[in-house]
Amino acid sequence: IWQHVSITLLETMISFVLVILFTILIAVLLWAKKSVSDVSEPYMVVLNSLPKSALAPLLIVWLGGNYKTIIVTGMSVAIFGSILSLYQGFLGVDPNQMKLIETLGGNRRNILTKVVSSNIPNLFSIMKVDIGLCLVGVVIGEFISSRRGLGYMIIYGSQIMKLDWVILGIVILCLIAMGLYQLIVSLEKWYLKKV
Repeated sequence: IWQHVSITLLETMISFVLVILFTILIAVLLWAKKSVSDVSEPYMVVLNSLPKSALAPLLIVWLGGNYKTIIVTGMSVAIFGSILSLYQGFLGVDPNQMKLIETLGGNRRNILTKVVSSNIPNLFSIMKVDIGLCLVGVVIGEFISSRRGLGYMIIYGSQIMKLDWVILGIVILCLIAMGLYQLIVSLEKWYLKKV
């Protein structure tokens, strides 16, 4: 059982870290380049509303039935909503603060580092949601294309009528979700004390 737990946890953490990195990079790009945001925002809204479990079989065809597919499935559940949320947070920055920095001779990079970076509390809120979504995505990926992990254990247990495996897998997933959420909350408290 520890092998299944560790595999699911590892895949969840990898997909979560990648989601946060790509969210920050793409949200900054959308904020910096209005033309890019005008073109890509409608597509991201559509991709965010797409049922991600429908994407998993397609990802298996493209990437094969391996851990990469599971990580990408985990990412696909969370990334589009995260980018849109962070980007909207960037757009919600007070324009007077940006104008003040420009008046004092600052450029877009200064605005990004001084004013737009005030969205870090918003980023923590996004992270709290993303950690659970990445776990859900990883389990969906394990349902479809894995021989290890809690998702595989749940599906396999249901196929051979081992209901105790299914219930144990679900309970462990709930405990993992609570633990990861609490980790983000602790990180947020630590950051707010430092600031």
